[in-house]
Amino acid sequence: MSELFGALGISLPGLLTQLISFLLIFWLLAKFGFPRITKMLDERSRRIKESLEAAENAKQQAASAAEQVEKEIANARAQGQQLIAEAREAAGQFRQDQEARAKRDAEELIVRARAEIARERDAAIEQVRREFASLAITAAERVIEKSLDERAHRDLIDSVLKEGLEARKS
Repeated sequence: MSELFGALGISLPGLLTQLISFLLIFWLLAKFGFPRITKMLDERSRRIKESLEAAENAKQQAASAAEQVEKEIANARAQGQQLIAEAREAAGQFRQDQEARAKRDAEELIVRARAEIARERDAAIEQVRREFASLAITAAERVIEKSLDERAHRDLIDSVLKEGLEARKS
């Protein structure tokens, strides 16, 4: 066999030395190197998986947060529309109340004005009646050049005026 190795240019003692060296290095790597390398690769794989899971969770949370924000925006929009509708309704009711109040105030003012006009008309008629009575008495005194009983003449003039007013009203 050594002739076979010799023909190939391989020396048996060199081959055994290299084989023992290879096995020794393989055993040292298997005992000390491969577990560390395997542990490091497993740790890296675990970190990559955790990062991917964290990224997926963040993606889901972002989608959930976006949905929640959309829901809140829609809810706020609906509440805003409701508040606007309520404000419009309140403004309409306020306007109607103010119009009714203004109408009542105007009607009260008209009633008071009519009552005031009637009082002033009655006062004016009474004043004209008094002045007319005084003028009639003065005129009658001058005409007959003597003093008449003022009280009796006033009663007479008042009754004539009342009859004239009643005749005019009829």
